[in-house]
Amino acid sequence: MTCKRTKLSFQQRTDSRSNHHCCVPFCTASSRSNSHLSFHTFPKDSELQKQWVVKIRRDHFIITSTSRVCSQHFVTADLIEPPTPAGRQRLTPGAVPVLFHWNNYNMPTARPGVWERTERPPNTEPTEMPTDPDDPWPCHEHDYCASTEPAALDISLNKNEELREEISRLRKQVEELTISSRFGLERFAASDEDIRFFTRFATHAHLMGFWKQIEPATLNIVRVTRAQTAVKTDQVPHSASATVLQPIDEFFLFMNYLSLGLMQRDLAHRFRIHRSHC
Repeated sequence: MTCKRTKLSFQQRTDSRSNHHCCVPFCTASSRSNSHLSFHTFPKDSELQKQWVVKIRRDHFIITSTSRVCSQHFVTADLIEPPTPAGRQRLTPGAVPVLFHWNNYNMPTARPGVWERTERPPNTEPTEMPTDPDDPWPCHEHDYCASTEPAALDISLNKNEELREEISRLRKQVEELTISSRFGLERFAASDEDIRFFTRFATHAHLMGFWKQIEPATLNIVRVTRAQTAVKTDQVPHSASATVLQPIDEFFLFMNYLSLGLMQRDLAHRFRIHRSHC
């Protein structure tokens, strides 16, 4: 009697997709929800890297292998067409991001569908001026001599320029205050001392290296509510509902909990979320 030994092969399911986030302040672009965008790494040239950091307004920013800037911050001339056969969008040599919220650039939005467009209201204004039937050569009166004084025009232009500079300065202040008041990884990315205190990782680079290893597994996270815990059932369904924090900020919150032993009420206050989300 002979026994045949069956070989069992185990195949680990991997997800080849990578989730890139744009590191420009106030840009929420992600490769998972914006498939039409491309996400570009920082150039290797040190001088060109400094130009990128200055343009995106990230002082003391530590560039890592996961740092990306999305294509909507570059002008069309900086994007090489067509993309590579693999579908990767490339940049022209020396390209620098220049399109941001703070320089009055509005991110492109999708055009409304044909069924969402509204018709223009009918034109109620008369198309022709009433004329005198006894006048064989009707004409319209125009004031061709009326013109704006050069001095008044210069004052108006100077005032507009001052207003633009004031608006730009105020926007920068609002952005800096928003970033400084937000309790998240982005706020402490430039300080390795704060990273060690809140997460126990030696540096920000070590933390991001660890995050890169576990990031693919975030798609398979099982979220359990208190009601499911009370039932004590092993059949817990996957929850695909959106969360109030980005996955990397959820990881930062969890490391705060392990490193400092903070209570849920304290964590909810720091991250400005409801206690139930913690």
